Amino acid sequence: MTSVADPAMLKSRPKEAVAPAATTRDIRLDFFRGLAMFIILCAHTPRNFFTSWIPARWGFSDATEIFVFCSGMASAIAFGRTFDRAGWALGSGRVGFRVWQVYWAHIGMFFAIATLLAAFDHFGDFEKTYIGTLNLWKFFADPGPQLVGIFTLTYVPNYFDILPMYMVILVMMPLMMALSRVSVWAVFAAMGLIWLFAQRAVLDALGLIDLHLGFPAEPWSDRKWFFNPFGWQLVFFTGFALMRGWLPKPPVNKVLIGLALVIVIANVPLSHIGMRELGFDWARGWRIANSGLFNKSDFGILRYVHFLSLAYLCWVAAGDGGARLKTVGTGLLSRAWGALLRMILKVGQQSLAVFVFSMAFARLSGFVMDQIGRTTWNMVVANCVGFVSLILVAYSVAWFKSHPWRGVK
Repeated sequence: MTSVADPAMLKSRPKEAVAPAATTRDIRLDFFRGLAMFIILCAHTPRNFFTSWIPARWGFSDATEIFVFCSGMASAIAFGRTFDRAGWALGSGRVGFRVWQVYWAHIGMFFAIATLLAAFDHFGDFEKTYIGTLNLWKFFADPGPQLVGIFTLTYVPNYFDILPMYMVILVMMPLMMALSRVSVWAVFAAMGLIWLFAQRAVLDALGLIDLHLGFPAEPWSDRKWFFNPFGWQLVFFTGFALMRGWLPKPPVNKVLIGLALVIVIANVPLSHIGMRELGFDWARGWRIANSGLFNKSDFGILRYVHFLSLAYLCWVAAGDGGARLKTVGTGLLSRAWGALLRMILKVGQQSLAVFVFSMAFARLSGFVMDQIGRTTWNMVVANCVGFVSLILVAYSVAWFKSHPWRGVK
C-alpha cells in the first residue's frame, strides 16, 4: 500500500494528524466487501439455510460490520484525497454529491421492491400477502402521507434502513475532517461521545433515556431507525481512521493473534449456533439479561470487540497487501482461484449497485422458493443463481462506468 502526504497540509495540521493517508486501494478492502455482498444476499433471502454459516450465527457481529467498516476505509481513500487536495469546502461538496447518489439509490430501491411485492399480490393468488412480509401495510393503505415520509426519511421500514444510515454517517465526515485539523484525539472523542449517546441501554440505566440519539422510523409509533447511524458511525470511522493513518496499523504478533482467537472462540457459546446446535442453553438467559451489550440497532460494544477481533484475524490471514489472497495453490487451482478472486473484487468495487440489486433479488428468490418449495437442492441453485447475478451486475456497472462509447468514432 502506498501513501503520500501534501507538504502544505502537513504544515497546517497539528502534529497528531500528520500520519500519512492511504491513496491506493488495497485488494483486501474490495475482497472482504465483496464477500459481505454475498453474505448479505443470503441473509436477506427468506428461510435460506445458507444463513446457518454466515458470521452472524457464530458471533455478535455480521456482514453489516464488514460492509460499514470497509465503506469507511474506501471513503478515506475516495474522499480523503479530495479534502487534502482541494480543501474542506470542496471535500464536503463531494461528500454531499455522494449522499445525493445514495439517497436516490435508496428511493429507487424502495419503489422497486414495493412494486415487486405488490405485483406478487396483484397477479397471484397466494396464501400470504407479500406486502405484509416487509410490513408495508400502512404505505399501501394510505400512500399519500407515507410518500412524504419516504422522501423525507421520516418513514423508513426496517428492510430499507441501511442506506439512510450510511447517508447520515457520510454527512458526519466533514465534521470529522474538520476536527482532525485540531487533533485526531478530537475525532476519537467525538466518535466515542456520539456512540455513547446512541446506546439506549446505557442511557436508560443512567436515567438519561431522553438524550438517546436516533431518528424516528415512522410517524405513528416511537420506533426509530433499526440501524442507528450514531451508533454505527463508530465502526465506519474506525475503518476511516485506519486508512487515513490516524490509527496505526496493528502489528502482527502471537499475543494479538491469540487474544483475537480467544475473543472469537468465546463468542461461539453465546451465539445462535451455540444456543441452538451446540447445547449452550445457559447462553439464552445471558443474552436476554445483557442484550444491550450486543444490540444490533445501536451497535453494542461486544459487536465492536468481536468484529475487530475477527477483522484482525482476517487481515493477518490475508497477508501484507493481500499477498496470500493473490497466490492460492498452483496450476489449475491457482488459475481458478485467480478468476474467482477477480469476480469477488469486482463485486466489492461496485458494492452500492450490487447491494441495491441484491435486496430486490432476495425478495424475488424468496417468492420463487415459496412457490416451488424449499429443498436443499432448490436453495443451493437459488443461492448460486443469486451469486452469479451479483457478479454480472458488478461487471455490467463497471462496463457502463468505463464509458466505452467514448472511444468509438
